[in-house]
Amino acid sequence: MNRATTHFCQPQSCGSSIWPSFTCVLSLAVHPRDSDPLQARQMRNWVQVMKVPTLGHSLPRTGSAPKPSERVDPEVPSHHASQTPPGFVTRLKFPQETQWQRQREAAWPGSPCVGKIVMAAAAKHLTPVTLELGGKNPCYVDDDCDPQTVANRVAWFRYFNAGQTCVAPDYVLCSPETRERLLPALQNAIARFYGDDPQRSPNLGHIISQKHFKRLQGLLGCGRVAIGGQSDESERYIAPTVLVDVQETEPVMQEEIFGPILPLVSVRSLDEAIDFINRREKPLALYAFSNSSQVVQRVLAQTSSGGFCGNDGFMHMTLASLPFGGVGNSGMGRYHGKFSFDTFSHHRACLLRSPGMEKINDLRYPPYSLRNLRVLLVAMEERRCSCTLL
Repeated sequence: MNRATTHFCQPQSCGSSIWPSFTCVLSLAVHPRDSDPLQARQMRNWVQVMKVPTLGHSLPRTGSAPKPSERVDPEVPSHHASQTPPGFVTRLKFPQETQWQRQREAAWPGSPCVGKIVMAAAAKHLTPVTLELGGKNPCYVDDDCDPQTVANRVAWFRYFNAGQTCVAPDYVLCSPETRERLLPALQNAIARFYGDDPQRSPNLGHIISQKHFKRLQGLLGCGRVAIGGQSDESERYIAPTVLVDVQETEPVMQEEIFGPILPLVSVRSLDEAIDFINRREKPLALYAFSNSSQVVQRVLAQTSSGGFCGNDGFMHMTLASLPFGGVGNSGMGRYHGKFSFDTFSHHRACLLRSPGMEKINDLRYPPYSLRNLRVLLVAMEERRCSCTLL
């Protein structure tokens, strides 16, 4: 238990006011209800293996249910079951009806379709849910940029883990002129990262399942392949691929790709790029590259997304000081650092007052008068102090 997480569990003072109780000694606080700092020790190893975002998920004793990927090795949860605290459930399948009744919080990553199923099941028992759902993350590249710098960063976080990350850029928006500058730069970046034969590179992952390989292989037929496009079903390998001349109505632009395929979509201006982004569902992440800070700020101000990075890729989710989560179709709730603790705990309002001085309470008891009303109105004004004298 580090100093920061210990601090999260302490009651937080909220000042005071005359209004709530008309007493000379009044203490107001918010208590993180049902939280137990000792649970962090029990959860430490389990959290690391199951990749729960931070210890903030485990500190509050809310009976939350972190859900690992269905592809996690079955030995992982069983191996760490002895270290999982009471009230927490590790599962590889959708919870049964009886399990929902026992949960006071559920955290669930997945697709928007799965998110709707989870919310419907949780609603029967009014179980709060935190959903991290992904989506199609746009990446705008301005004309005013260094193409090789942009290509290095985009190629790294597009093809990281073979594109199988929820915050990877799903498509690039740029002008036709920038596209022609970007293509050779992307080719250089791919060769630099993965060599002349990416299939033999130890730095490039393969597709996680045959089902997803087949789905991605079908997307290679969209638009025109400008870079890559090779595949090997026996190894579930798909080369780092760049598509051009992609139409908005094609399948590759209708679903989250979740693989090493990057469509380049041509737009004529920044206004058109922003309109394109805003016509679609709100993404989990949004990226903008430009040498002009005004351009980056404009994309930030005129769009909505779970997270945003200017001139970089998905580094925002590595910082515990920034919240991570979706908005709208890309999810709800947020976590990382103290944001996790706040999400998975209930902040219980607490007022403590003296049992004496009952005579002062005559002001709030009937029969009412205009004089008492004036005093009550004054008392309702906020006071920022440790105690209030009437």
